[in-house]
Amino acid sequence: MEEPQHEKPTEAVQTAAEADGSNDKARGPRLREIPLRLMIPNMITVLAICAGLSGIRLAFENRVELAVAMVLFAAFLDGIDGRVARLLKATSSFGGQMDSLADIINFGVAPALVLYVFVLDQARSIGWIAALIYAIATGLRLARFNVMAERQVKASWQSEYFVGVPAPAGAMLVLLPVYLGLLGLAPERLFALIASAYTVLIAFLLVSRLPVWSGKSENRLRRDLVLPAILVAVFYVATLMTYTWETMVVTALAYLISLPFGARSWQRKYGDWPAHPAHGGDGLPGDNDESGA
Repeated sequence: MEEPQHEKPTEAVQTAAEADGSNDKARGPRLREIPLRLMIPNMITVLAICAGLSGIRLAFENRVELAVAMVLFAAFLDGIDGRVARLLKATSSFGGQMDSLADIINFGVAPALVLYVFVLDQARSIGWIAALIYAIATGLRLARFNVMAERQVKASWQSEYFVGVPAPAGAMLVLLPVYLGLLGLAPERLFALIASAYTVLIAFLLVSRLPVWSGKSENRLRRDLVLPAILVAVFYVATLMTYTWETMVVTALAYLISLPFGARSWQRKYGDWPAHPAHGGDGLPGDNDESGA
């Protein structure tokens, strides 16, 4: 008795599939078929990932100043890749996924490890737990952003405010103990314990529903204020280059101080922060682009 044989696709069906080219198309476009302008934003994102990972290496080599500089440089690159993509009309789903990968490394893992190596290790397990909480909070923050970005209906205030502190600002804030250490504050156990509590606080701000001014308002600057604004920007860059860590301390503290004022401004414009948003998702109000991607 003959054993039953598995059915094989007929030669006609195979020929049709080959003619259609669907098998080859499923693997994505060939490298030579991708325009260069589509690759430039992704190359910037890859450079940002390299900068973040290099910051981790430099931290373990006790070259803390360079490590912090690399993390901040990664934040700068992450801030421009989306703008470059829009300028070149090169936005893509692939670029969005790459940007999310870069964000979790540059704003979550890298700052947490740099902070741990410099000061939190003095608090032993408590410091490590604080670093873990911050890194996980960053991942949750970015995952929430990706979910919110898929919503079709957005509130009017979303062009002006974030929901919670954005990840790039969180990375800048969480490194405040490092800035203070580089200014001469000894990273002893008491300082490490205080830094651990501060790290958990920043993690909470990342995943909170606090309305945070985004600086992306469509309101235009008055013509008579343009030149003063340019002078302020030049002054800030000059102080950043000359008194780097002092300027970063002032920047971080100024940002923290601005949070209650931003929330108060939101309340005056739009009323109470909604307890039950009108549209679905994870039970939180909508979000806005935090990194320019």
